[in-house]
Amino acid sequence: MAESIGERLASRYLLLRPLGSGGMGTVWLARDEMLDREVAVKELRVPDGMGERERAELVTRVMREAEVTARLRHPAVVSVHDVLVEDGRPWIVMERLNGRPLSAEISAHGGLQPGAVAEIGARMVDALSAAHAHGVQHRDVKPGNVFLTVDGRVVLTDFGIARQADTTNLTGDGMLIGSPGFIAPERLEGDPGGPAADLWSLGATLYTALEGVPPYKGSHVQVIQATLTAPVPAPRVGGPLGTLITWLMARDPADRPDAATAGRLFQEIVRGGNPDIAPVRRKKNGLWVAVAAGAAAVVAAAVVVVAPWESGGAAAPVTQRPPAPVFAQEVDLCRVIPAGQVKALLGQDARPTEIEGGCQWTVEGTGLRLEPATDSDTPDWWDLDPEAARSLYGGIKRRIANMPRDSSLVWYEIGTKRRIPTVTSAIRPLTGVGEEAFTWDVTSAEGRIIGVDVYFRVGDFVGRVEYADLGDRTADQIRSGAETAARVAADTLWGHA
Repeated sequence: MAESIGERLASRYLLLRPLGSGGMGTVWLARDEMLDREVAVKELRVPDGMGERERAELVTRVMREAEVTARLRHPAVVSVHDVLVEDGRPWIVMERLNGRPLSAEISAHGGLQPGAVAEIGARMVDALSAAHAHGVQHRDVKPGNVFLTVDGRVVLTDFGIARQADTTNLTGDGMLIGSPGFIAPERLEGDPGGPAADLWSLGATLYTALEGVPPYKGSHVQVIQATLTAPVPAPRVGGPLGTLITWLMARDPADRPDAATAGRLFQEIVRGGNPDIAPVRRKKNGLWVAVAAGAAAVVAAAVVVVAPWESGGAAAPVTQRPPAPVFAQEVDLCRVIPAGQVKALLGQDARPTEIEGGCQWTVEGTGLRLEPATDSDTPDWWDLDPEAARSLYGGIKRRIANMPRDSSLVWYEIGTKRRIPTVTSAIRPLTGVGEEAFTWDVTSAEGRIIGVDVYFRVGDFVGRVEYADLGDRTADQIRSGAETAARVAADTLWGHA
């Protein structure tokens, strides 16, 4: 069992000494003996008494979130080097940061200077914007997860990993992830929250940094009650900075500034400016058009189930197609691709599993995933309007076209135990899928195509289909499978018109 000084994890990471420990586990200083460098290794503690199924689900979620975080290449986001399971627990290998968390700085010195707080705010907004653009929400922004390095970096830590830690059970039948006093009101009320909730948590973090004390004090119950009912105490210092922080902590997410506005104002304050900050209520994007038949329309849409590699993936002719829909409510994406089509793609029946607003179907060696895309200002995809969706789609397309070709694939539910080094192809347009679509291949180091991804847009919905196979399916079969899944999903969604 690798859990003491001198032990090796995965025959590679030599544990040197603990750096810190808490309810979520232990962070170790370790040496990566393969690359001869110091790293930080986070050992996640699995709660006692957790059942085998819940334990497996927790490990899978942590591993998936850590893998997503590993793709976030940003100077203000901690770098994740590796993720693995040993002794039945997830271990996350991260860059070694020299310095101390913001919480320790506040404990040592009390409130920070307004200029320093504004600088931290600007960098954290930038980090959160990068994460939100990848569909990642932190959900535990707090002073303990903001790290100040000796070389002047401000780094947001515990992406994804913090989702499983420091939980407060508010409902009795569900777990709310986060730290009381830094959890947005809408999440306390049972809403899953979104990017705006992260911005509220950032506001509470910056309030604490500016004042030297958190906005709400008392027991966990008292802090939660105050968050839900009491106004934010006016900061005693900070001028426009205090006003901006209070704006970030508006109770209604629609009343908060978006990330772009907050970032611009923080930067202006850093430069010595004195911006006139007048909080205003932001309007929802566009006009909403009700879905005529609700979720029943998803299953009612006409879809022909075929083996995609036998059909050649050819698009069926479309005539007199109605206008693309504009969604006013969430659609169950687990019902968008019929079970028969999933079976044709995976080779056997597979139960759908909800994942972060999307759905996946997996069997040993093969997986299919359908996820919605959102922007940092609109956490719920059905709140986008078509113009915002077109802009989002275009931004994603540019990002994918310009991203580094070297990447990796990990999908624990289909049997990948560790990251598989991959190379992504150039993107190519895809016709007959929604209003617009593009795709690209994922190739293993051995030169075999093991996955294909598709982004498509239908009305105000932007979605991503991932289809991977570690078995003996050919490149054409994998390409056709991904394209067929995307086409079926797009056609079904169009059936809402």
